[in-house]
Amino acid sequence: MTRSKHQDPVLVESLLRKGLETMLSGDVEAGKSILRDYIKATVGFEKLGEATATPPKSLIRMFGPSGNPQARNLFGVIGYLQKRAGLELQVTPQRR
Repeated sequence: MTRSKHQDPVLVESLLRKGLETMLSGDVEAGKSILRDYIKATVGFEKLGEATATPPKSLIRMFGPSGNPQARNLFGVIGYLQKRAGLELQVTPQRR
């Protein structure tokens, strides 16, 4: 998914939600991949780096296949992405 002026906001929002839900369910690799696609489709790594004071190359590695982001960095990025999207995502427990 690449940036487009004609993006469906519902699709883009669902990508952010899906990435976070996937990570929280335990599939960190797939979640990082989804979030990487979301970042590419919306803000881009350059602007995200400026906003989070993190070098873009570090962010690209963080969300890459071998990336292992620290919680502080990951939550900083997630917080910015939510704010930028005008969302406040919440965790709701559900019994299995």
